[in-house]
Amino acid sequence: MDPRELLSGRRRGAPATCLRLVLSAATPPYRAVIAARNLAYDRGWCQTSRADVPVISIGNLTVGGTGKTPLVRHIARRLRELDLRVALLSRGYGAGDSGANDEALELAWWLPDVPHLQQPDRVAAAQIAVEELESEVLLMDDGFQHRRLGRDLDIVLVDATCPFGFGRLLPRGLLREPIRSLRRADVVILSRADAVSDEQRQAILGRLRQSAPQALFATATHRPTGLLGWPDRTRDIASLQDAPVRVLSAIGNPQALVDTLRRCGAQVIDTFCLPDHDRYDGPTMQRVRNWLSESPAGAADVICTHKDLVKLQTDRIAGNNVWAILIEFAWLDGGDAVDQAIRQAAMRDRS
Repeated sequence: MDPRELLSGRRRGAPATCLRLVLSAATPPYRAVIAARNLAYDRGWCQTSRADVPVISIGNLTVGGTGKTPLVRHIARRLRELDLRVALLSRGYGAGDSGANDEALELAWWLPDVPHLQQPDRVAAAQIAVEELESEVLLMDDGFQHRRLGRDLDIVLVDATCPFGFGRLLPRGLLREPIRSLRRADVVILSRADAVSDEQRQAILGRLRQSAPQALFATATHRPTGLLGWPDRTRDIASLQDAPVRVLSAIGNPQALVDTLRRCGAQVIDTFCLPDHDRYDGPTMQRVRNWLSESPAGAADVICTHKDLVKLQTDRIAGNNVWAILIEFAWLDGGDAVDQAIRQAAMRDRS
């Protein structure tokens, strides 16, 4: 079950209502911890460490599914175009036996010349990147809440399809911290901005600007560019038009994938949603095969994300073709100003 169905209130019934009450009771302690931690950094009681090179942080206010990975790819490519040695820093949540999680595997596929250091201690990772890898600029993925490592540019991504985490902090909602925390952001990007109406987009931006009046704002989309079959087969995105498909995913916002496929003209006849970062181990794959055998007839293709495909590493499951939809980050408005801010932060120490 997609937890968003529960947290949004769309899932009805006594069990769902009771569970929401339990989650509501757990929210005040979480709020107190977050408030105390932010106060400690705001007052200087907790120290922030600075790296010897510029640090650009890409983060969000909510858990899962805002589309950070395409933005990380976009920024890394821009920095490489400036002939800068770039390293990625991330916590490495859900890393498997290889020591790399699904996001690291996906980014390695797209950015083979950009090292990716995964460990909870981002300060130590930054030191390794600078001293051992001779990196000239660091990208800290999922860094908005990680305040121990200082940054030269703080970018926050907000998903237009669920911008405020159902208006509640974890665990009752999806907010990691209150919306007013955006006052720390230098740049706020509204992603998937074309997935909502003009009126909704302006209302969201208006509320965001109230919390971050000093920030630079931009809007962006996640543009489907094609289909990839393991390891290197490709298909045109237009082939999805009127095509019946089944959707398999282990991501933070599975509905966004379904909506994207429908906008591409696909007929989504069935979905199988696993928890975010699921490793697709043996028992899970058996569940997937059972799902495919019981799924409605009429669709031979299984569509997933690239993050899923790098873990599946197969072109067929139970006789069904598997394809990943490829997504690229694209600016709608304000992109030139954000790219300039990124360049200025990255070139901080250069004449």
